[in-house]
Amino acid sequence: MNITEDELRARLQIWRAVGIGPATLNRLLNHFGSAVAALDGSDVELAKAGLKPDTLQNLRSVPIEAALADLEWLHRAQHRHILVPEDPRYPKLLRDLKAAPPILFVAGQPELLNEPQLAMVGSRTPTTYGKENAQAFAQYLAKHGITVTSGLALGIDAVSHQGALEAGGTTIAVIATGLDIIYPAKNRSLAERIVEHGAIVSEFPIGVKPQAQNFPRRNRIISGLSLGSLVVEAALQSGSLVTAQHALEQGREVFAIPGSIHSPLAHGCHRLIRQGAKLVETAADILEELTPQLHAYLGSTALPTALALSTTQASKPIKPAKPLSFLKSLTTQENTEERSEAKLDPEEQQILATIGLEPIPIDQIVLQTGLTPDVVSSMLLMLELQGYIAACGGGRYQRL
Repeated sequence: MNITEDELRARLQIWRAVGIGPATLNRLLNHFGSAVAALDGSDVELAKAGLKPDTLQNLRSVPIEAALADLEWLHRAQHRHILVPEDPRYPKLLRDLKAAPPILFVAGQPELLNEPQLAMVGSRTPTTYGKENAQAFAQYLAKHGITVTSGLALGIDAVSHQGALEAGGTTIAVIATGLDIIYPAKNRSLAERIVEHGAIVSEFPIGVKPQAQNFPRRNRIISGLSLGSLVVEAALQSGSLVTAQHALEQGREVFAIPGSIHSPLAHGCHRLIRQGAKLVETAADILEELTPQLHAYLGSTALPTALALSTTQASKPIKPAKPLSFLKSLTTQENTEERSEAKLDPEEQQILATIGLEPIPIDQIVLQTGLTPDVVSSMLLMLELQGYIAACGGGRYQRL
């Protein structure tokens, strides 16, 4: 962690004081040189550092033992970490932000925080269309070396995490509680899988329960960790739009998937598109848009996911499967690496063989392949997202 245990304990104690956020803690560190010195400082000196009387009183009321819960949590299991900006594992994209959290609690693989990420957010009560898109986009991105980052909420968040895991990729969940509390509880088993194959992150101390005001704070971390944010499906008042706003303020890309003009859950995405967010129809659109930023991760022959992790740093090695393989294909006009039919699953190849340049209805594909309608629908979506086919309306598809 690159600071002493006493300094960490002091920062944790200050961080628990009501009214002290990133800016205030950073002012104290700049003024006193350390959190230990700040706690030893007089009320006069603390006032000079910018603490208001009520905040000063809150700080003095935090008991010395307050940080013990955080430290006990840290030392109870090998895969737990507390990161400060001095730690090389602290995410660089987040460190550069004005409101960067001065403390991050991490369960899982902290090295992933510096891997290329895309935030995926959306409605807690998505449509079937929204869930299918979230799953397909997350799977495609994960297969190509992008870590999917979201907020572990019900709906689009959970589906995005699951999609990345199902593809054998990695995912990061940023939550608005202490890491000892999983909210919603329904996602507890999902959270356990994320710890094993990714990381769960929070800026909130151990024991902090769900509070409405903490979720917008959480959203700035989701967008701040990521090269861009994809809004899959969202109403006009959705918290997903808060994440998109944070992304814009942080200078990150914002993507949105369009939907039906009659669906309330598409209106938020349509508003973002009118305001300048990039309309995406396939996951490949996102990768192509992010190519310049992603080249920054290819400064050496070692690909970003091929990290050498010691057993003391991570519970399980990060899988380097297909890391950023799309970059090579995007530099060729024919895009042959990505579009190779030989890399498709047998069922996808079977479906693709039935589709020509003339539109064919889905029921005809079912008859010709002998596959179930559910399987065909799922495969058609994947083939469409990968750019092999296009939907022509009326349940018909044609080859591209």
